[in-house]
Amino acid sequence: MSGSARVGFRCDAGVRAGVGHLVRCVALAEELAARGVEVVFLGEVRGSEWARAQLGERGFPLVAAPPEPVRLAALACELRLDAVVLDSYELPPETGAVLRDARFAVLAVVDGDPLGQEADLYLDQNLGAERRPFPAPDRRLAGARYALLRDSVRRRGRVAGGGDVPRVLCFFGGTDSAGVAPAWARALSATGLPFSATVVSPVPFEAGGPITVIPPTDRLPELMAAADLVVTAAGSAIWELLHLGVPTALTWVAANQLIGYEELVGRGAAAGLGPAQDPAAGSGPVQVLARLLADPAVREEHGRRAGGLVDGRGRERVADALLAIGRTGR
Repeated sequence: MSGSARVGFRCDAGVRAGVGHLVRCVALAEELAARGVEVVFLGEVRGSEWARAQLGERGFPLVAAPPEPVRLAALACELRLDAVVLDSYELPPETGAVLRDARFAVLAVVDGDPLGQEADLYLDQNLGAERRPFPAPDRRLAGARYALLRDSVRRRGRVAGGGDVPRVLCFFGGTDSAGVAPAWARALSATGLPFSATVVSPVPFEAGGPITVIPPTDRLPELMAAADLVVTAAGSAIWELLHLGVPTALTWVAANQLIGYEELVGRGAAAGLGPAQDPAAGSGPVQVLARLLADPAVREEHGRRAGGLVDGRGRERVADALLAIGRTGR
């Protein structure tokens, strides 16, 4: 493939699926578009105007995608695509094989298990993925070296803290699909310590005190960079936080996030809060948050260990590998 190639991204976003798949695909699409590649998104965006705006603002078209692999291949042919990026847990396992049989290059973005998908190239950007077994290791780009970051994160540096009252940012993806933001707002309040917090939630709620609740926003990279502490789940946003070196306290809201959670907490690159059930009901999460709010040195040590794990060039390496598929005689 060359700069005149056309690449389709098969992914969805919505209240149930979240927006992480779309966000990381947008990051790779930005890189490809900067190289003259035409990109189109194939799927649906439901219940998140913020997610839909990520495509509209960048001029990336969104085309409804049929669920059947054969019909998807026909659509890819109609759109004159050269390659298809698959990033979804919900696709039929034969999707990649059907696309490859139709002579499309296929990149599958995975989180550990490839879920039966066949691909010319696999991407697992999770920290430590390079150490885990995989059925096709010679065709896998593995580890944080390949983390996909958007332009809005790559061009931003962290804003130093230093105020008397810690600034906290609390968010759980673009849709908070598990609905846990109010519970973590209560956990922060239960510490009894001074702080100023911004909680991102698609559903408004009254938090009171020093907590401001806002809807999903394009200012998230700015808010992350300015925070003294971020409370979030171990989803796709952690790569952005690692790149910025922001002190982070992690929970998890889905089983596929547990690998990243354990890796980051084990390295000391983030504080561990445990599962996102009702954190204010138990003393453990509240105590962890209290320690982080009370001691800047503890917070900053997590940020120091996180900084440098993601250098921001992962999408360039992935784009190089994807565009090289056609030049290696596929």
